[in-house]
Amino acid sequence: MKLIFVYNANSGKLNTLFDIAHKIVRPETYSCSLCSLTHGAFKEKKIWSDFKESTEVEMVFLHKDEFEIMYEKQLSYPIILKEEKKLEEFISTEQLESLEDENHLISLLKERIMNQ
Repeated sequence: MKLIFVYNANSGKLNTLFDIAHKIVRPETYSCSLCSLTHGAFKEKKIWSDFKESTEVEMVFLHKDEFEIMYEKQLSYPIILKEEKKLEEFISTEQLESLEDENHLISLLKERIMNQ
């Protein structure tokens, strides 16, 4: 099983700078809950980094423009998908937006991975 994390942000240095500024100036209006859960303003959160290193599940991280080019699909973002024989929703945009913090994301991922 492979998990594909798709951020509601586009790739590129200029987009990254805009995202950083947005997170600092108006974090409550930032449009990527997945990014807010996994990253601070400047770098990945340590608890998230530690979780990624400790899991045996393959994880791929894409910006929405990269995902749409690779998979020729447009979805609601952010989203976490599962890819085995086909691409399936693993954690929806709505579920990501309802999570309080990175600990809740990690708990939900562990629970869903164990049930596979």
